[in-house]
Amino acid sequence: MVKGSIESVYILGLGAMGGMYAAKLYDWRPESVKIIVSPARRAALERTGITINGKSYTFHYVSPEDQPSPADLVIVAVKSTQLAQGIRDIRGFIGNDTVVLSLLNGISSEEMIGGEIGMEHLLYAYGIGMDAVREGSAIRYTNPGRIVFGEKNNAVLSDRVLTIRDLFERAQIPCQVPADMQRALWSKFMMNTGINQVSAVLKAPYGLFQQNEDARKLMLMASQEVLVLSRHCGIDLDQSDVDEFVRVLDSLDPAGKTSMLQDIEAGRKSEVDLFAGTVVGLGKKYGVPTPVNETLLRIIRVMEGARAGDACNQEG
Repeated sequence: MVKGSIESVYILGLGAMGGMYAAKLYDWRPESVKIIVSPARRAALERTGITINGKSYTFHYVSPEDQPSPADLVIVAVKSTQLAQGIRDIRGFIGNDTVVLSLLNGISSEEMIGGEIGMEHLLYAYGIGMDAVREGSAIRYTNPGRIVFGEKNNAVLSDRVLTIRDLFERAQIPCQVPADMQRALWSKFMMNTGINQVSAVLKAPYGLFQQNEDARKLMLMASQEVLVLSRHCGIDLDQSDVDEFVRVLDSLDPAGKTSMLQDIEAGRKSEVDLFAGTVVGLGKKYGVPTPVNETLLRIIRVMEGARAGDACNQEG
C-alpha cells in the first residue's frame, strides 16, 4: 500500500455483506475493486451476474491461479466455515505492504489469518448494523451499516488506518475507528451471540425482536453470558454496550434477516460453533455457567442435522 493512497482492493466473499461493499467501491471507482473467486465460482458468476439493490454489476473476478499483482487492501468477507480455504486463496495477493481487514464474526479470525500470513498485515475489523440479504444472485439492503476497524489501540491513528478511512469515506462506506478495538470486537460478538442464534432458532427477522418482549428477552439472555465472560477476559463490557446493541437492532429493517438465519434457511452450515461453541468453551475455562448458549448450541446442531438428514432422504 502506497502511503496515503489505495489503488487496489481485493474482496474475498461475495455474500450479502461482501457484495454490498464491493458495489459501493465499484460505484466510486470500478477499476479499484476485484473479487477473489475460484475458477468454478468465477464461471458461475460470469454466467448469472449479480444485482445489488436492483442494479446489475459486472465485477472484475480474479482467481488465485491468475498470479495477480499484490493488493493494497484485502477485505475478507467469507463465513468462518470457509476461512481455512480463504486464507489459502488470499496468499498470492499479499505483498509486503498489503493490509488485510477481516469482517468475519467472532473474536479470533484476525489471529487465524495473521498466523498464516503475518500479523503485521492485519487490522482488526467487523461490519455492524447492515441489513443486507442475498437471495440467489440478488442482494438487497436498506441500511449499509458501518465497518468498524483499526489497530488494537487507536488513541493515535496510524497512517494505514487514516488511509483506509479516507478510502471508505470516498466510497461512501460508513466507518468508525474506536479507541479500544478489542472491546469493540467483544461488543459485536455479544450482539451476534444473541441476535444471530435466537433468530435462527425462532426463524424470525429483526422485526420480531423489535416488537416481541419474549424474543427480545431470550436474545439478551444469550448476550448476557458473553458480557459476564468478558469480565474474566479483561474486556469488561457493561450496560452501555448492551444499550448500543439494542439501539442498532432497533434501527434495522424489520424484514431483514441475520446471516445465521439465512444460512439455516438455505441449508448451509451455520456459525453456531463460532458463537455458542466459543461461549460454552470459555464458560468451562473460567467456571462460568452458560446454560442459554449451551441450549442454543444443541438446538441449532439438531436443526442442522435434521436438514442434512432431509437432504439425504431426498437423494435416496
